[in-house]
Amino acid sequence: MATGNKVAVVTGSSRGIGKASSIHLARKGFDVVICARTIQEGEAFEHSSTVKKSNTKPIPGSLESTAAEIRKLGRRVLTVKADLLKREDLKRLVDTTMAEFGRIDVLVNNARYIGPGHMDLFIDTPIELFDDHFACNVLAPLYLMKLAVPVMMKQGGGIIINLSSGAGYREVGTGMPGELGGIGLGYGVSKAAFNRIAAGLAKELREHKIAVINLDPGYVSTERMKTDMAAFGRDSSKGASLDVPASVCAFLATYPYPMFYSGQEVFAPNFAMEHSLVDPKQLPATLAPSTWGLPRA
Repeated sequence: MATGNKVAVVTGSSRGIGKASSIHLARKGFDVVICARTIQEGEAFEHSSTVKKSNTKPIPGSLESTAAEIRKLGRRVLTVKADLLKREDLKRLVDTTMAEFGRIDVLVNNARYIGPGHMDLFIDTPIELFDDHFACNVLAPLYLMKLAVPVMMKQGGGIIINLSSGAGYREVGTGMPGELGGIGLGYGVSKAAFNRIAAGLAKELREHKIAVINLDPGYVSTERMKTDMAAFGRDSSKGASLDVPASVCAFLATYPYPMFYSGQEVFAPNFAMEHSLVDPKQLPATLAPSTWGLPRA
């Protein structure tokens, strides 16, 4: 049943930045549609990679736990199981949202490819696995935008927030993929394409008052960072709190003039401090108060 409340759709919201953003949006008064592959806590599932098959090991977080937090805030929440590699899932996500709420005011493209081979060397990576990276990290969010934009146009506007990555702009470390500081090539090149969407699409949608904004979360301590990514040299203790990108996401979703940021890149740690959204202790180690006054890269 449609309501007068604004509605946000957040992908990859069983844990991490997606979960935190969903909760922050609920605090701002949004009803929230959350989607991911993990429905129940402790659930494992088979990756839908077209190349390699493997089961995940359970990681803390689920759509059920995210939904429970949102309900505690007095907001309505709709949970939809969705796999980025299954276009029919994405169509059902939007159809279900419209049937339940009748509107989409904010779309947060947060989910990305997580599956077998994402940290393999190029020489060991089947070319079809790059298809999976691009299908999840570029084509899936583009497809969601194709579905959501007409809805926003009819409503007279909307906001699309794409969780970008510095890895799409530059090589972020000297380590080999799977080693300290290294990332797989599939992630970097697909994020480069994804990062490019906002600037190009913003021009097309400005007349419809639809803002398309890149949000770079910076280095963030997530549940995945603390578990399976630790094996690849990720130190979660140096990451920012999830509240840093999530608070910025909610700020942009409720800002009176979102078109000001359309087509732009917002770096969450700096933005959060400039707008007094978080305590300095929540910043990543590279921007902690102990570094203030020193030259920054």
